[in-house]
Amino acid sequence: MICYQLCCANGHTFEGWYRDSAAFTRLKQENLLSCAICGTPKVEQALMAPAIVKGRSQPKKPETVEPPVTTPPQQHHEAPAATQQPKPVTPDNLMSALRQIRAVVEENCENVGSNFADEALRIHHGEAPERGIYGDMTASEREMLEDEGVDVLPLPWVRKTDS
Repeated sequence: MICYQLCCANGHTFEGWYRDSAAFTRLKQENLLSCAICGTPKVEQALMAPAIVKGRSQPKKPETVEPPVTTPPQQHHEAPAATQQPKPVTPDNLMSALRQIRAVVEENCENVGSNFADEALRIHHGEAPERGIYGDMTASEREMLEDEGVDVLPLPWVRKTDS
């Protein structure tokens, strides 16, 4: 994974995580990037310091697997008005945003449960209709999908309500 510092035409800066630099380039060329704050599609890489990796001093922690999702084809959402000021990032705002993400995924994608990896692979090979799906997968299934060239996006799956 690679993290880029991004900047939109309205001056907002935010991070974007990508499988590799080629994935970022492909998404930019296909106009699939948008500002995380205002939604404008005019996004560029911002200047950033290179990451310097030293040898590992601690053993690698096991990977936690979040519910992955593939996005439905050619789905466009209108960007919010550029005059809206972004809300400050607070735990409540963050949880609200994560719940909104979950609601959009549940509304626009099919829950295939533990069959996620198999169904994503079938869609990738053209054996199943192309559509947005979400569900569960193991770390080994995620690795297999990456090896096959299937793009998946793990999402933080928060509860619908916290009481």
